[in-house]
Amino acid sequence: MLPPISEISDNFELLDDWEDRYRYLIELGRLMPDMPEAEHRDENKVQGCASQVWLQMLPEGTGPSAPVAFRGDSDAHIVKGLVALLVALLSGRPAAEIASSEPLAFFDRFGLGQHLTPQRSNGLRAMVERIRAEAGRVAAA
Repeated sequence: MLPPISEISDNFELLDDWEDRYRYLIELGRLMPDMPEAEHRDENKVQGCASQVWLQMLPEGTGPSAPVAFRGDSDAHIVKGLVALLVALLSGRPAAEIASSEPLAFFDRFGLGQHLTPQRSNGLRAMVERIRAEAGRVAAA
């Protein structure tokens, strides 16, 4: 089970060494609830990622105030940790708020964007764009 985003933030603030931050990111990926293998379908696959990444949106209704949860998976440990961060950061928030959010600011706050390879950075942006677009569709419904 993933800790709340406030606890994740506090833990990142305590870690000065990038190796420790990467290890924590990998640990977050391990803590994320498993995505059922049956959900590793093309419609859940994120395009634009070098690794295999699947994200599934689980809206609890429709309209701008509908809470939305996410689950995800990746075949790469660090990328799975990035997915876990996005899930912890955005799950449970209203669709309209997610659609207009800037989750990359959270990553930048801890310098994660600077320490990711260009491929991982592009993949992270692709995940965020997909999440925001899907939340926007729920908000508009």
